[in-house]
Amino acid sequence: MISKKQARQFLLLKQGLYGPKKFHQKQGIHEFVKQAACVQYDPIDVCGKNHEIVFQSRVEGFNRSQLYELLYKDNVLIDWFDKNMSICLREDWLYFSYQRERAYNGSRSKAEVERVTEEVLTIIRQNGAVTSKDLAMREKVDWYWAPTSLARAVLDTLYDQGRLVISHKQNTRKFYDLPERHIQKELLEASNPNQTQHEQLCWKVLRRIGGVGLLHQNNSYAFIGIHGLKAKERVEVFNTLQAQGNIREVWVEGSKLPFYYLAEDQSIMDQVLEGLEESERIEFIAPLDNLIWDRKLIEELFEFSYKWEIYTPIKDRKFGYYVLPILMGDRFVGRIEMKRDREKKKFDVLKIWWEDQSDNTKENRQRVKGYAKEFAKVMA
Repeated sequence: MISKKQARQFLLLKQGLYGPKKFHQKQGIHEFVKQAACVQYDPIDVCGKNHEIVFQSRVEGFNRSQLYELLYKDNVLIDWFDKNMSICLREDWLYFSYQRERAYNGSRSKAEVERVTEEVLTIIRQNGAVTSKDLAMREKVDWYWAPTSLARAVLDTLYDQGRLVISHKQNTRKFYDLPERHIQKELLEASNPNQTQHEQLCWKVLRRIGGVGLLHQNNSYAFIGIHGLKAKERVEVFNTLQAQGNIREVWVEGSKLPFYYLAEDQSIMDQVLEGLEESERIEFIAPLDNLIWDRKLIEELFEFSYKWEIYTPIKDRKFGYYVLPILMGDRFVGRIEMKRDREKKKFDVLKIWWEDQSDNTKENRQRVKGYAKEFAKVMA
């Protein structure tokens, strides 16, 4: 049995958010993705994109050019669907064969897409990477969220099938190219080590536990994107992972269910049990940060309720459009809304909401203001 404070410290230490930063520069970005398995990507840029804010909060000396190099020049990381659209290790490509196979079995506007597939692949073979704007296929077809151009539909379908990859981006504009130009031949030809659906589910759940740090066995937003993981399968997967010695169980005071963490993280748990010094660190946490994938878990352990209100109608918002939780030590003390003023090339702090008025001290206000300036330098 551990206390809620110890559970918080374990999560934050695992995430690289407690005490001195343990991830540094370009190598630190790579190391964090290795640990997290995937970092969720979102194109909306109000004060930095989600994945950029995730790295900024953990990696000393982070800048966007380092991430770009890892993705599109060093071929170490890759854009891929894991927990929604994510940044993953390129070496994990073979494990996602199940997803690619499902994409072959059907998609919206399948007939229209198949009609132009070979034409698009020939254009890319001959001319290199393309965007949807480079293809003269403007007719509208049925798509998942709304009608879209045939050009976009065919590129997205071939990407889902693994017949194309994202070679690079210009802001949010994606360029699609052939996988063999960006992924090693041996990796493209390798078989998925997971031969059954159960093995694949175990692999994915283990990644998600490691991506957060602690998870219950019950349903969670942290498990989104794991096809076929229903209640029965979750129980079987957790039983298998525990029997194999891959995860360990821990109870937290007041919790009705046990938590699970990776066996390889036992050294982190030992540090927490031995006692940690209080952390003076302050960070702004991204809306889709790995730490807060499971909002119920955060509410249970941190007594902090967070909802990303970007899709909430203005009249129904409790806080703001793009609000970041403020982490101080092992507590969420408030929320901040910032916006980049592109014309004036500066950041504006629109509002700060303190979780408790006891946190609204002169010292804390000065600390948040000072950190906001540092944050703005990285995200400018």
